[in-house]
Amino acid sequence: MSVETAPQARAHPAGMDNRIVVDGATRTWRDLPELTLPGPAAALAHTARHALAAARHHAVHGTELLLSTASRVDAAMRADLRDAGFAVTELGGDHPAGDTGSRAAETGRLWLLTSGSTGRPKRVGHTLESLTTVRGQQPARTWLCPYAPGTYAWWQVVTLSLTQPGQHLVVVEPDQLDDWPALAAEHGVDAASGTPTFWRRALHRDPAGLARVPLRQLTLGGEPVDQTILDRLREVFPAARISWIYASSEVGAAIVVHDGRAGFPVEWLDRAAPGRPTIGVHDGELVITSPYHGAGLDGPVRTGDRAQVSGDRVLITGRLDADEINVGGSKVSAGVVRDVLTAHPQVAWARVTGRRAPLLGHMVVAEVVPVGSATAPAEAGLGEAGLDEATLVRWCADQLPEYAVPRRIRVLTEIPVKETLKSDV
Repeated sequence: MSVETAPQARAHPAGMDNRIVVDGATRTWRDLPELTLPGPAAALAHTARHALAAARHHAVHGTELLLSTASRVDAAMRADLRDAGFAVTELGGDHPAGDTGSRAAETGRLWLLTSGSTGRPKRVGHTLESLTTVRGQQPARTWLCPYAPGTYAWWQVVTLSLTQPGQHLVVVEPDQLDDWPALAAEHGVDAASGTPTFWRRALHRDPAGLARVPLRQLTLGGEPVDQTILDRLREVFPAARISWIYASSEVGAAIVVHDGRAGFPVEWLDRAAPGRPTIGVHDGELVITSPYHGAGLDGPVRTGDRAQVSGDRVLITGRLDADEINVGGSKVSAGVVRDVLTAHPQVAWARVTGRRAPLLGHMVVAEVVPVGSATAPAEAGLGEAGLDEATLVRWCADQLPEYAVPRRIRVLTEIPVKETLKSDV
């Protein structure tokens, strides 16, 4: 592995003595492996432990760093990174150590890869300071970190632990994702952040195990957050604070809601306050001006997410390019149909899309996972779960215009999830 010349000495972050549970062992930030990273470095981590070590290395030395899991970066992207002057370096894998960057490093720069939901992932520049959005003194917490290393959500949990004393981490490895409640209960996790899909899977697979985790803080983000998932989590954790966050690599953590309701108050629109994001809706699109923005993204940023005013709330329903379905000239929001389906007490999860159809152009179709299907035979259908397609169609017809009612409903027995913990993007 190439040696960076004269790494810049910086004060150690305040959380260096916080506990970290990773790959079966308990250690502190100080105990993580020492790395020597060439700058600018594109560090591709094969283990969570090495990813955390890279984060600590950056915090201490300021090495220009792009951090990702190795699985997210294919051969074409590796070539792009090398063309951009990065030294592509494998961490913790059975691969050559890496190469040398072809340009001078920009000290203090961190790069994030976007989720790629609208195409090939892009690089967004940040600093440790711009990623650290929790600054005030916090009550002691043991946080669950289930996110893929290098994502914006991962950095949010990691910077909290690095910069705040008393903020400990329990890291969920990919092979632990199905059974994370047992790991969390074993190590006293009392705060956890995850996507709605992450929480729905836990409620679906092992609600009793989830209830045994002594959670005092639950956070949701990364996907549209509907009232049903908030209400179901409240039933399991009546005394916990349940928050949802709108955040992205481009605008940072821009919206934080703690009142237990989906959406955010309509009076927050176009409200300007020093040091706080300004939120707007233009032509149905969420537009944010944020002090936590990525490099070169100051000023209003069109997020690509659909937002609509509903009574006293503004609801974010999904990506503009995926949310709208044109059925015979009538516009259908896939997110609205999804929320209607997941509000049914026997539906654990739903995904809604458009399918090409004669005459109409498209028709609405859906996939659902019924409650209880995690323990049902793989060939079981809606009927075996106590629910049939006709019941769901009637449920939707009672709440949606005729053209928005799903015409085909396919049953799945398990909630699908990607490395990003998302299923609907």
